Amino acid sequence: MNKDKGAQGERAESLPVAPSLSPALESVRIPDERPTVALRDVALAGVAVLVALGAAVIAQVLTRLIGLITNLSFYARVSTAFSSPTTSVLGAWVIVVPVIGGIIVGIMARYGSAAIRGHGIPEVMERILFARSRIPARVTFLKPLSAAIAIGTGGPFGAEGPIIASGGALGSLVGQALSITADERKILLAAGAAAGMAATFGSPISSVLLAVELLLFEYRARSVITVTLAAVTATAVRIAFAGTAPIFAMPALAQPSAAAILTYTVMGAFMGLVAVGVTRSVYWIEDQFERIPTHWMWWPAIGGLVVGVVGYFAPRTLGVGYDNIQGVLSGTIVGRALIALLVLKFISWSIALGSGTSGGTLAPLFTLGGSLGALMGTAAMALLPSLGVDPRLAALVGMTGMFAGASHAVLTSVVFAFETTRQPAGLLPLLAGGSCAYLVSLLLSRHSIMTTKLARRGATIRTEYTVDVLSAIRVGDVATREVISLQASQPVDETRQWLVSGTPDSGHQGYPVVDADGRLRGLVTRRQMMTKQPSDVQRVGDLVTSPPVVVFEDTTLREAADLMVRERVGRVPMVERENPQHMIGIISRSDLLAAHARRLAEATEAEEGITVPWRLWRRPAGESGSQERA
Repeated sequence: MNKDKGAQGERAESLPVAPSLSPALESVRIPDERPTVALRDVALAGVAVLVALGAAVIAQVLTRLIGLITNLSFYARVSTAFSSPTTSVLGAWVIVVPVIGGIIVGIMARYGSAAIRGHGIPEVMERILFARSRIPARVTFLKPLSAAIAIGTGGPFGAEGPIIASGGALGSLVGQALSITADERKILLAAGAAAGMAATFGSPISSVLLAVELLLFEYRARSVITVTLAAVTATAVRIAFAGTAPIFAMPALAQPSAAAILTYTVMGAFMGLVAVGVTRSVYWIEDQFERIPTHWMWWPAIGGLVVGVVGYFAPRTLGVGYDNIQGVLSGTIVGRALIALLVLKFISWSIALGSGTSGGTLAPLFTLGGSLGALMGTAAMALLPSLGVDPRLAALVGMTGMFAGASHAVLTSVVFAFETTRQPAGLLPLLAGGSCAYLVSLLLSRHSIMTTKLARRGATIRTEYTVDVLSAIRVGDVATREVISLQASQPVDETRQWLVSGTPDSGHQGYPVVDADGRLRGLVTRRQMMTKQPSDVQRVGDLVTSPPVVVFEDTTLREAADLMVRERVGRVPMVERENPQHMIGIISRSDLLAAHARRLAEATEAEEGITVPWRLWRRPAGESGSQERA
């Protein structure tokens, strides 16, 4: 047995490659060293642009379909113009319309696809995480149709959730038709979803951020570039149909003072608390529907009854409510009307959503957050006028804080509020308020309104993005340089006796095999050597039947780990890149595990400084994992 430093001693020169020695030396199997982007990614981006065009068309069709159903249901006229049920003169018959819509949606869900139930984004996340980004083709058609029926008959939802789900379904469908990987299909799905949101609100940047924070679960160049091009394409289509004006135009805001910014920050923290309460209320209501002794097909009709009754007394609660958001932000809805909108919209929306009908959550959350923010801003202006709080900016902060706290997508929330209003004076309060809402929400609840449903099904959802520690460390930094190797000419029987001798070097599960000149022949496992072999296998070198699996000094541990998984080996020789027969070390699975020691130490071991004895400052052990002793 050879115990080598760097491979059969320190060599002054690299050995020449001798491919004629054995077929196993004609090639080596090395890690995949994928570039940041490749020509294949260019083609993927081109497909994503086509998906975005389709998603943008779906958004326009859905918007007009909602208008058509709304006009038919509440005004008995044929028109695709987007209208609100607020001015309907149906009287008490307005109660019946949402019930009919709920019945139709329930039938579609039962006999078409149950995937159309809910507000869309959690269902898309589930398909990404657990179904290799595969969404059934029928969902692409049924989801927007069911949403149009639910919203057009008065459902208090936004159209954006179903459009996002439909765009994602289109991207998944195209990905299933092409011969691509599940990772690439996920990117197309996220591109379609981002295109759907951009086509609805004209907000390309926040659409990209939404895909990153809630759908992609990664931040890589090839995915971000592809999704960005899709969002830009969909926004351009929207501009062709609706122009360039912001969807929630509001009067110009003055630059807030330091005291006002501090007030908005506190408001944002409070919105985080309210967002957690809203999330828990929605799922509590959903649990109550589970106890109803009837098939879930009829639940949307029950939710529709509540929607109709509330809508009879407060017509503003019916429909998507984009005009409500506009009125809250511009300051035209105030006083008792604002309180009624806040309370009754929450009742109508939460019960309807809990019933499992089809509709979005973004617009209702914006309505609730904006209304509560405007009320708090009005109170602050009346009680402490010296603070300089603007109720309109407070509404914008409330809208951002509510969405950030409920969705845990803080960057999406902040940028969305800016893109849809284009108020640069609000950026600093939005960032401060949204971040505090996010902080409070995380302290009180690990899961968001998007991930709670998945968590209840036993899924573990982590939306934190950190650099992979294995991608930041080279093999050469952790590999063992003193390699225990076997000679190719060594008898197998003699090797077996050595393996069971109990010496320190005989306990490994695999050994590199070298020839008399120290050139790498391959690797054999302990199982191979201990298993009875045919009579013609007498030397260790005879056990080497495939090209050696190798890594280089500059190979990352991530690439090495992927190679081990692909080749189903636990130890890989490290060789010179210029001469893959010259072994200079070896890396094992235990070396990969040991590489995490630094990460764990940085996350759990406090450095010298001022000690805070308060127990609240201790980070829970489960947050960064238990630390193993080396």
